[in-house]
Parts: sequence; C-alpha cells; structure tokens
Amino acid sequence: MQNPRICRVAFVGAGGMIAEHAKAFQGLEGVEFVAICNRTKSKAQDIASSHGIDAVYDDLGEMLDTARPDLVVMAVYEPAILEVASKILERPVALFMEKPIGLDLAEARSLHALVKQKGRQVWVGLNRRTLGSTQAALSDLAENGGARFIEVQDQQSLETARVIGHAESVVQNWMYANSIHLVDYLVAFGRGEISDVEVLQPWDAEDPGVVLAHVRFSSGDTGIYQGIWNGPGPWACTVSAPHRRWEMRPLEKAVYQNAGERSLNEVAASQADQGYKPGFRLQAERVVGAWQGRDTGAATIDDALKSTELVARIYGIADR
Repeated sequence: MQNPRICRVAFVGAGGMIAEHAKAFQGLEGVEFVAICNRTKSKAQDIASSHGIDAVYDDLGEMLDTARPDLVVMAVYEPAILEVASKILERPVALFMEKPIGLDLAEARSLHALVKQKGRQVWVGLNRRTLGSTQAALSDLAENGGARFIEVQDQQSLETARVIGHAESVVQNWMYANSIHLVDYLVAFGRGEISDVEVLQPWDAEDPGVVLAHVRFSSGDTGIYQGIWNGPGPWACTVSAPHRRWEMRPLEKAVYQNAGERSLNEVAASQADQGYKPGFRLQAERVVGAWQGRDTGAATIDDALKSTELVARIYGIADR
C-alpha cells in the first residue's frame, strides 16, 4: 500500500499484555506511538521507556483529549473492561481491545450495543486466529469444500485462577476470561452460523468436572467442545476434512495427516510467531490495515460476541 494513513496509537493498561502489543505494533508501517495511560503511572512509564512512547498519563480522559489518538490499544483487568472501554468509546476513536469483551455475557452484550450505538470501529485480540498454525490450517481448508469436524480440548481450574490472584468475580466467570481462547476455534473454523448447541455433559458450578458439547453449523460443519476442569488435559484443536486432518497441540504448532496416510507432517513456525508473542504481529498488522480501510480479516467485536455467546450456551449460563 502506497503512503498509508498514519495511525496514531495510544495504549491503555501497563501489564504484560500491553507490553506484548506495543512490541507487535512497533515498527509497523504507518504507525506512530503517541501515549500510554495507566492508573499506576510508574508502570506505564516503564513500557513507555521501552517502546519510545513520549507521553505518559494516569487520567484516561486527559490522555484521549490531549494525545488525540486514532487507535487505542486496551488491555485491562476484567472487572474494569466495560467501564474503561465505555469511556474510550465516548471519543471518536477506534479501539483494539484484549479479550474478553466483558466480565460476563451481560457486559459483553452491553459493550457490543454501545459500539453499535456510537458507530465505532472495534477489533478484539482473538490472537489464536492469527497464529501461524491456525493460518496454515485455514489456508489449506479454504481450498477444499468438504465438511469439517472440529474438536476442541480445553483445561481449566478455578483454584488455579484463585491462586494466581484473580478476584472472585473473575474466577466465577473464568470461562469467559479463559475458555474463550479455545471456544473461539469452533467459530474460527466452523463455517456459517451456529445452528444448534447440544450440551452432552453440563457444567456444574458446585462440582466442576467435564463439560462436553456438540456444536452444529448451518454449513454442515460440526464440532465437539471438551472442557476438563480441575484435572489434567491439553489445550488442543483438531480439524478433520475429507482430504486432511489438522492438529494443533500445542496450539502454536501445526501438523497434518493426509487422507490414506498415517504419518504426520509438521508445518514450520512462522517467523512472526518466533519473534513476537504468537499471533500478535499478524494481528497488529491486520488491525492497522483495517483501520486504514482494507479488508484484512481482523477480528471484530461482532466476532468476539459470537464466541462469547457460544461460551454461554456451552456452559448453560446464557441468562446469567
């Protein structure tokens, strides 16, 4: 693209995710860092020093009005998502936010409605979609029209969430905060609309164990979600089509098995995934390209709400 529009980027938050996003956006053509904001200013200053960000704020409104960014990159603690994102959306600015898009389904729907009301552009960090492994599988599968069977394996622990310091409100909604990493694979690989979700083994909040659900798509694709709570298990995704079976375990690594063969063929990791947090560099490129007006396939808040609603259906908490 010749002479791309300059995208003035500001950051909200100062944790590890913001540091990784800053690294991924840094050096992209047409990107200029203008500010960072965090309640604890010293933490923001550390990231600013590492990534050449001149202006540091501890007041979000002041940053938005003074720095006047085109795009805000946001990664904040789950209980603050709705409040912080709502403040950003009051200004005529585009937003790229980390998942989840709310503490629970109600918050996700509220934020989605606000985005539509304000007419803002909002993209979401569903970075499993931009892993080199996922991209290799999607590219191959797109050239073959056969029905797909998607199997997703998830593993979670409420106790682990508590031990690492999450508030109880986050722990009780841990499937939105963390299982969405895996549930989104069903939406990413399944074509068409979700036509049915049959819960085969339901979620039990009092005694978390195995959660099992069968997901059907209007295209004829089908999927199985398996969540193991408080027990060992991998994060993994497999996609089977008539010509080839793809497996991602760990998620950053892709292997495939051709029809009629037993051997596994490994796909080399992308250069971007070796130099950045996996998926982040391509994700950043897509977000900037989308802001510049190109159709890049960057994940939108519509995509994120679809996956959030699927989480709720699988876990039987759609009305909570």
